[in-house]
Amino acid sequence: MDVHDTAAAGAARCPMYDGTFAADPQKVYDYLRAHGPAGPVELAPGVDATLVVGHETALRVLQNPGLFARDGRRWTALNDGRVPLDSPVLPMMAYRPNCLFTDGAQHLRLRKAVTESLDRLNVTRIRRDVEPIAAYLIDQFSERGRTDLINDYAKLLPMLLINKLFGCPASIGDRVTSAMADMFDGKDALKASDELTACFMELITLKRREPGDDITSWLVQHSAGLTDEELKDQLVMLIGAGVEPTRNLIANSLLLLLGPEGEGGPSMQIEDALDHVLLNNPPIANYATHFPVQDVDLGGVVVQANSPLVISFAGANSDPALTASGQAHSRGAHLAWGAGPHACPAKSPAQVIAVTAIEQILNALPDLVLSVPAQDLEWRPGPFHRALATLPVQFAPTPATRMASAYGVPTAPRASVVQQPAPAARIPAATAQKPAKKGFWSSFLEIFRV
Repeated sequence: MDVHDTAAAGAARCPMYDGTFAADPQKVYDYLRAHGPAGPVELAPGVDATLVVGHETALRVLQNPGLFARDGRRWTALNDGRVPLDSPVLPMMAYRPNCLFTDGAQHLRLRKAVTESLDRLNVTRIRRDVEPIAAYLIDQFSERGRTDLINDYAKLLPMLLINKLFGCPASIGDRVTSAMADMFDGKDALKASDELTACFMELITLKRREPGDDITSWLVQHSAGLTDEELKDQLVMLIGAGVEPTRNLIANSLLLLLGPEGEGGPSMQIEDALDHVLLNNPPIANYATHFPVQDVDLGGVVVQANSPLVISFAGANSDPALTASGQAHSRGAHLAWGAGPHACPAKSPAQVIAVTAIEQILNALPDLVLSVPAQDLEWRPGPFHRALATLPVQFAPTPATRMASAYGVPTAPRASVVQQPAPAARIPAATAQKPAKKGFWSSFLEIFRV
């Protein structure tokens, strides 16, 4: 194991950002657990933290907000300038005024607005929104007979769905999708974050003027009276909670369902595959950063006040103590959705989205098989997610007619009459503007307008 910086508790500090960790994170969890219920890790170069891998200890932290705060403004190393300001983990850990990073009355007020807005979604609505997006995406690759289910499906579906649930018009939605993709892929994350902020401020202004049947409008109208800045930060949080975890839940479950018999395979029910993934391969493996308000002893491991304490949902789920108590395979024993006052408020919608997305792809392409052995697949490096880099599959090519057959839309754009331009001065090539390339969201909306 590539470890360094031997800590007082006996465990060496384990890096969590390289390919070695991505290939076998369980090795790190087991190593740390051998020294105690928590241990020292390096989330990114120069960013130290303590990772909780014991199930009982994780629950103690998650359920005790008085001792373990979420407000990143407490972070001593960041305040002292010891954390690189361009660190890739900073956007996931630093304070934002949303219900993920707040405590006390502020947290209760913001969470109430978010949970009550999400509660207005129901299973029928979610399935109605997911199914045409899934059909649209499958039509993009079904004639090829092969695809990458990450980049062509599991990654795009939740991003397009966010546009639908947020009520984004075409002009805003394409920019939101592009910015989300850049942010999650690490392409100029700061610029992408600024673009996302600008998009949401425009969207909030629009929804204050013209409310619709969407989450943004419900948040705007909520009795909590959120300001534009607060609304923007809740939308950013909902993207983080709704895109990366959902993408990984869909992909990791598909990997299990496409795997050999005994590990999962086609005979496994989709809901059972989701439960298996949430327990054994959770899409967000390590997160829920807390900052102890005072020095605290976690089973012999002392964590300093105002230093980051990260919960390993994957490590806690694999704690042998769960097996010893007979809880390991009971539905709900896992911590993939968190616990306590900050538990994921979108648990039910996320499961419906994942189940529907998986049903759609398996029904459309029933002969879907992996193009490479499962053990040869690569996992994306990163301390927080458990995410495949690609999921290449192959199948018998089929016509791209799902949108037409299911939703009564044309399989190709209608022919339009070409108007001959009147004689006019030629526009110099240097000043002529090419039409903007349509993004996935505007293309999707255009199909449904026909």
